[in-house]
Amino acid sequence: MHLHMFSVLSIALTLSLALAPSQRVADPNFDTKVAKPAYAAHGPRVLFDEAHHNIHTAAGLYKPLADLITADGYRVTPNRRMFTRTSLKGFDILVISNALGAAAVFAPEASNPTFTEDASNPAFTEEECDAVRDWVRGGGALLLITDHSPMGVANEGLGRRFGIDMSNGHTRDTANTPKEDNRPGLIVCARERGLADHPVTAGRAADERLHRVLTFTGQSIKGPVGSVAFMQLADTAVDHLPPDGTRQVSAAGRAQGIALPFGKGRAVVLAEAGMLSAQLAGPNRALFGMNRPGIDNRQLALNIMHWLSRKI
Repeated sequence: MHLHMFSVLSIALTLSLALAPSQRVADPNFDTKVAKPAYAAHGPRVLFDEAHHNIHTAAGLYKPLADLITADGYRVTPNRRMFTRTSLKGFDILVISNALGAAAVFAPEASNPTFTEDASNPAFTEEECDAVRDWVRGGGALLLITDHSPMGVANEGLGRRFGIDMSNGHTRDTANTPKEDNRPGLIVCARERGLADHPVTAGRAADERLHRVLTFTGQSIKGPVGSVAFMQLADTAVDHLPPDGTRQVSAAGRAQGIALPFGKGRAVVLAEAGMLSAQLAGPNRALFGMNRPGIDNRQLALNIMHWLSRKI
């Protein structure tokens, strides 16, 4: 796979959000306070994966998310080991975001990472995939976040354990590009089109109900029978496929957010990672992720965790 060429497409599509080159950083001013935490004490233990060349970590670009769920009462522990029955034991929720087969390289002045060809290798061994599957089946809860290529390719082995089909491309949904910010790659899921009925979109009360969620390109996914696609793409959406994005396939009937019961456990799979970040990007420190005004991505993060921990 010519990932150098495809990384150029990634910048063209994802960051035609078109910020001048500058390192992205977690937004230190993002509000992570929770007025009424879901757990006052002894909340669910969350294992936050950092052992598989993850682009998003609890101390890095996903620090706002880690701080937000900590404020909600969850107990976050970074994971720096391979997944085994022993390493997963004692935890309630496993969070994996953009694992890779090799480290991405962030150039000092680049807003996007450069991916080596090895990055598209499987992020997890077959034994790790089996261990996670069995742990969820036995009652664990998984939040798997896997973005456009090469992240989709690197994570598809684990996704298959849960019946998730990944496009491994870059998704464009022009029917759902926000009219007030008409930039390719931005996708809105709203009540009138995209957000399906599910506890994740309903929350525990009216003030937790989702009305508008924004994503930043990503890929498309499709779940198995019994799953709910709670963030649906328009029938006119397309995936631009590797190696150079010139080949397009329809993303009709596919989604960017899926929830499913799995044995005694639960899983949520997201097809884009920026939606749960809160970043400052470009020389003007543009808001990127949960920190953008007028969207419900912050509540989406909390609702996902509440569903995974059976609060809703």
